[in-house]
Amino acid sequence: MNVSHPIAAALLAAAASVAPAALHAQAATQLVTLEVQAINQLNVSGTPSALVVNTATAGSAPTSVTSSTTTWAVTTNEAGRKVTASLNSALPSGVTLAVTLSAPGGAASVGAVPLGTTAADVVTGLSTLNATGLGITYTLSATAAAGVVASTTRTVTFTLVAGT
Repeated sequence: MNVSHPIAAALLAAAASVAPAALHAQAATQLVTLEVQAINQLNVSGTPSALVVNTATAGSAPTSVTSSTTTWAVTTNEAGRKVTASLNSALPSGVTLAVTLSAPGGAASVGAVPLGTTAADVVTGLSTLNATGLGITYTLSATAAAGVVASTTRTVTFTLVAGT
């Protein structure tokens, strides 16, 4: 640039020396603390239909009945989890209530598990996943020796615990 006037040249030189300092950005920093804690959530949806054993073929045990009207969901961010199931009180002699849970991808259903007051594995191999709409099937069986059993209820408790 050809500047012939001495004042214009001085102003241009001053602006050139100030401009880079004025164009520098100002920075600020923050320290962000973060954490992801263990998440292990299990939920059941729906109400199973009443299970009523009321028929048999002559010479055979009473016919088992099933209900597949409920579902379960799971979220875990930990490896090596399983679901157990148990009843709040024992069933009458000769009566068996079994449950089968569908397993999400990467896990395994144990199949039909007879329920009692001691927790039993129903799904194993759960690791870092979330899944919903997984099927629950209840099967009620009775022997002839069970006799007539009046309508009763039991609470089934599903628990997500550590284990394979």
